[in-house]
Amino acid sequence: MIRYALRCACGHGFDAWFASAAAYDAQADGGLVACPACGANTVDKALMTPAIGRARAAPRPGDAPAGADTPPPGAPDPAASPPDRAAATRAALRALIREVKDGAEDVGTGFAAEARRIHDGEAADRPIWGRATGDDARALREDGIDVQALPDLPEHDA
Repeated sequence: MIRYALRCACGHGFDAWFASAAAYDAQADGGLVACPACGANTVDKALMTPAIGRARAAPRPGDAPAGADTPPPGAPDPAASPPDRAAATRAALRALIREVKDGAEDVGTGFAAEARRIHDGEAADRPIWGRATGDDARALREDGIDVQALPDLPEHDA
């Protein structure tokens, strides 16, 4: 997994995780990487500083008690080593993707057409998921139809 700091054409900054640099390139070239603030899918990698681990200092008098800022259930443990955090993040993403897919109808490659039919009131309003090209996703967004790409993660870590 690789995390990129990204910036959209409107100037919004955000982070995103990808299975590899090639996965980012493929998704970005296909118009599948979109800004969460404005939906623009013209994004570029922003300048990043490397994440360098450092030793944890012993608690000092007056520090907040341990567990005071406990992350939500399912979130990676911020005290875990980077490989453990990455694995926990991937597991949380897989669980989220499963939850989305379990609660929605798979419409396959007909996603763009079915999303448009639902938006136009020609089909029952329901959650759907499937596949769309970057151009189709961009056209849906331009027409005010809210769509979001799900990351394509392998079912397990290699």
